[in-house]
Amino acid sequence: MRKQLPSDQMERLEKLKDTQEDLAKQWNDYWQDYSSFDTWEFWVNVSFIVIPLIILFFTIDRRKIFLLGFFGFNIHVWGVYLDAVATRNNFLEYPFKAIPFLPIQVGIDTSLVPVLFILLYQWTLNHKKNFYIYSLLLIAFISFIVRPLTVLHHLLHLRNGANYLHIFIGYVLVTLVSILITNLFRYLHMKKQPIT
Repeated sequence: MRKQLPSDQMERLEKLKDTQEDLAKQWNDYWQDYSSFDTWEFWVNVSFIVIPLIILFFTIDRRKIFLLGFFGFNIHVWGVYLDAVATRNNFLEYPFKAIPFLPIQVGIDTSLVPVLFILLYQWTLNHKKNFYIYSLLLIAFISFIVRPLTVLHHLLHLRNGANYLHIFIGYVLVTLVSILITNLFRYLHMKKQPIT
């Protein structure tokens, strides 16, 4: 028999669920009023998602597609997680959303940033360049040029003391975690034992 939750816990859980439901409705209403199909911001956000994927489709090295895809997926996942934490704790704010019913912001960190890193990783592998040095250059470009442009056009707001250096450090962490995980899986793949 399953144990019942204490009544005070159930009450708080119900209150949180009601708040969450109300907040989701408010975000949908906000999106309808300020961020839907008839705004240029919506189409910019959609282009941040679609155009990089189209470019990637035509430029990815098919011989290394699983390695590159695995690395890019890592960048995507860790970047979106970090962005979700920053947004939930009110360090980042996105006045315009492409998809209102998702709990995360779907935009730059969903597609553009992972694709840029996939293409950089592909280039460093194919030309035997130092991934870490070139990734720092890409991170600086994203943090100090791309992100300020999104702030300038109100696609992103920095709040509660967040700044571009914090964004830079966040991307460095995301990149290091992603490349370390990728390298670990590459190592394990090379060391695989035959199945007996």
